[in-house]
Amino acid sequence: MSNPASPSSPAPLRVGLIGYGLAGSVFHAPLVAATDGLTLDTVVTSDPDRQAQARAEFPDVRIATTAAELWDRDLDLVVIASPNRTHVPLATTALEAGVPVVVDKPLAATAAEARALAALAERSGTFLSVFQNRRWDNDFLTLRRLLADDELGEVQRFESRFERWRPQLKGGWRESGAPEEIGGLLYDLGSHVVDQALVLFGPAVRVYAETDVRRPGAETDDDTFIALTHANGVRSHLYVSATTAQLGPRLRVLGSRAGYVKYGLDPQEGALRDGLRPNGDLPWGEEPPHLWGRLGSGESPLTGGGIPVPTEQGDYPAYYAAVEAALRTGGPAPVTAHDAAQCLDVLEAARRSSREGVVVEIPAAE
Repeated sequence: MSNPASPSSPAPLRVGLIGYGLAGSVFHAPLVAATDGLTLDTVVTSDPDRQAQARAEFPDVRIATTAAELWDRDLDLVVIASPNRTHVPLATTALEAGVPVVVDKPLAATAAEARALAALAERSGTFLSVFQNRRWDNDFLTLRRLLADDELGEVQRFESRFERWRPQLKGGWRESGAPEEIGGLLYDLGSHVVDQALVLFGPAVRVYAETDVRRPGAETDDDTFIALTHANGVRSHLYVSATTAQLGPRLRVLGSRAGYVKYGLDPQEGALRDGLRPNGDLPWGEEPPHLWGRLGSGESPLTGGGIPVPTEQGDYPAYYAAVEAALRTGGPAPVTAHDAAQCLDVLEAARRSSREGVVVEIPAAE
């Protein structure tokens, strides 16, 4: 849990967490608890095993079986980490009650729903943010540094892969084909790679996509490719897959002067899954030199081309630190509902592109 407030510091903000599956137990609960100024007050789950899991890790936490129990607990923030279909109704209830809210990605099924939530938050003057932790991945932070230092020249192509080898279905709502579940990789891992591309290179104006259902018995996409043309001319090629027997580079970024290639996923998710915590268990988010990406031109990094580039320290804790600061000061959310809507514009266009076999134009923002 967060450290107790000193006599001169404000009391910790009390956080209610809805959902204690993968998102709630691996990401949100540990990161909230590790953030100075926040304390995990209540976990909402009706599953007895998950209730026991929450109590084992956070002995002082209160348990609620339904989200309805939260609205009378005078909480300072509610985090929605429940299944995708619940995001919009729960966020609407929180905002109408004047309770600040963080919603796991994807915020909604459509950009229109996301913009409606943004408008509701603005009318009520209530804080709303979307959890996009991979803006604080080590490779993404390293690439931002390289771009800021103009190490690549004019970027021409951005390739981003979030690939896995999971030939057997795991089951659950994430693999459901029911439209109301908002399952499949396009809206799951696709939310990450599209958001990163938009942050790096700005709005997309054209989208082409191929979404496939590869595994026997699968109901929704498990192997997807998205091609974006950004307004500034950069092309992003984005891959998300559960059926990749040989994984490609996590990032390959090609510029007029040099390219950057990086293999391997940020270690923070693995550390959180293993029970490690970002408040003292180890130097958080650090990566050993043999995993550093390489910067250069004219030769593959796998045959010695380029020079090793020290990887920035991954920093998932920065998200909730920024949330805490915004709640204290009235400052901006680290990721906004408008950011989520822009990402959903692309995901909706990708779904249409794949279904109809066309390139979809995205109108410029008004």
